Amino acid sequence: MKKKAVLIVVDSCGVGALPDAALFGDEGVNTLAHLAEVEGGISLPNMEKMGLGNIIDIKGVSKNNSALGYYGKVMETSKAKDTTTGHWEIAGLVSEKPFNTYPNGFPEITIKKIEEFSKRRVVCNKPYSGTEVIDDYADEQLKDGALIVYTSADSVLQIAAHEDIIPIDELYSICKKSLEICNEYSPVARVIARPYIGTKGSYKRTERRHDYSVPPSGETMLDRLKNHNLPVVGIGKTSDIFAGVGITENRLTNKNNLDGIEKTIKAIKEIDEGLIFTNLVDFDMLYGHRRDPKGYKNALEEFDKYIPEMTNNLNDDDLFIITADHGCDPTYKGSDHTREYIPILAYGKNLKKNINIGVKDSFVSIAASIEKHLLGDTKLEGCFL
Repeated sequence: MKKKAVLIVVDSCGVGALPDAALFGDEGVNTLAHLAEVEGGISLPNMEKMGLGNIIDIKGVSKNNSALGYYGKVMETSKAKDTTTGHWEIAGLVSEKPFNTYPNGFPEITIKKIEEFSKRRVVCNKPYSGTEVIDDYADEQLKDGALIVYTSADSVLQIAAHEDIIPIDELYSICKKSLEICNEYSPVARVIARPYIGTKGSYKRTERRHDYSVPPSGETMLDRLKNHNLPVVGIGKTSDIFAGVGITENRLTNKNNLDGIEKTIKAIKEIDEGLIFTNLVDFDMLYGHRRDPKGYKNALEEFDKYIPEMTNNLNDDDLFIITADHGCDPTYKGSDHTREYIPILAYGKNLKKNINIGVKDSFVSIAASIEKHLLGDTKLEGCFL
């Protein structure tokens, strides 16, 4: 009998500091609880029905003694808090070694090679907020077409470029080559193209961001499903995170979270078997990193409204999971990710109801559960189904 799994990553929606959070400078963080608290509460009636309020205390979200499915939270085994590591572990691959980060900027040789290839000067080369770096360096870029290269606490090299100064195809080409340069001289998990438009005082990043990632360091759930001739459909930046490995169809989102939600609903209606794997990046990119709890709250409430349309279109034997990949507490200092538990909300019309899975010790439990559901078995530990 054909059946599918729908896996939605609400990017950065952590639910409390992990026991080792202090080692990452993140003691006391809690993305979901804190944003709800500072905004006077949050209304998430559909996730409340699924048991969200049973996982942690969230202002505005009640506990539910008749939750529609499975609920709980999960620890990250990999010693990191970045998007790539989180998604790989969700897909069953634990990263034994954290990716390199560059708190003092990239080595001179890396910058020199990028300048030589692109024939453009590099400015900045230090950790920076993605919006502030444009405000501070755009004028310089507009003068001579320099590349704004910056990083963060994550393992990323980012290149911001005004679309009127550096055409989007050229920016993509530079970023793709820059990943090759980094692989040789200063390894990173991703190189990210960050196009923007506008004039001084009103610069705005566009939706044409593109991530260039290193491929996974080992086999993932995506590979195993693909090897069983099952479709693996990536929605949003999912395919980018896995460098396309294990993905059979890439459905990019070109606008915002709502575009990703609508493409997920469309895929649910069209696809009867395999995996639909969606990443909703706005929660992280627009609200977590920018420390905007109100925007985060509004985006979560918008997402919640579409959950019934997703679940109502599931077939009887389908599996539907909502989770996250790390935290990004919008009430916390700085602008970077936070080391947190992630939530698990799992639903299926024929699944058991009101099951508390407690605290699982690895994101791998998600892959284990999906593989058991779709393949009938799994070699991974931590399955909660």
